Amino acid sequence: MSPGRRRSKPPVRGYGITGWSRAFVGVVEAGADHRRITGARRYFRERHVDGLEISHGSVTGSVRGSQLDPFDVRLDMRTVDPETVISLLQKTGSVDDLLALARGEQPAALGNLIAPTEAADVMSDCSCPDDAPRCTHVLAVAFEVAAEIDRRPTTLLTVMGTDLPELLAQAQGDEADDAGEPDESTSGTLIADDPFGDHLMPPPVPSFPAMDPLTLLDPTLLRQALRATGVPLTEVAEALDDLAMYYDVLERRR
Repeated sequence: MSPGRRRSKPPVRGYGITGWSRAFVGVVEAGADHRRITGARRYFRERHVDGLEISHGSVTGSVRGSQLDPFDVRLDMRTVDPETVISLLQKTGSVDDLLALARGEQPAALGNLIAPTEAADVMSDCSCPDDAPRCTHVLAVAFEVAAEIDRRPTTLLTVMGTDLPELLAQAQGDEADDAGEPDESTSGTLIADDPFGDHLMPPPVPSFPAMDPLTLLDPTLLRQALRATGVPLTEVAEALDDLAMYYDVLERRR
């Protein structure tokens, strides 16, 4: 290394940067003592967690601790009910939170329904001899999950037993059910809003040829737009894949 040139330091790792991530960490940390939390933060910074796997309603991983063999950790969640989530979003007029989530945001109303709220919502188990409810290894794995939620908000949905396509499908299904319910005031005939008082049915919605808008967009401009929303350069390709998946879900449920 030439004189005067300093060796660049690796970036400092963080977690709990976003609201959803802090909500998850806060529940897991509840009741843990400062010593274990401090040790878990060091394990997180030094990347002692290996093989992290986040599936619907559970998380597994191994943590290299003070002993030769790593300790196995498992987190099991009290999962959410998609039907209940959508019903509550509809009652509060917050269904658009699903679209905000698809844009990479963390809408508060949806987060309040998805995120765990008490320690019992997250059950933990570790193969280490520490009999504390939240040992250092459990906390370290939770911090890794929190970092993933910071990076990709939809991770919280997976952790809590659902995903965005499932919620979108539930919302679409509810809308279809509502549209199929007859209005008793029209003697069994479904009539739309009647602003002109003529009680005439509106014309049918015209059909349009099938198309994939993602293939018609300028890929350079689309990448620039994603970058402008805060998507890291290294995750643009993944964000494009997510957009294609969300559009496919909406198209199939139309």
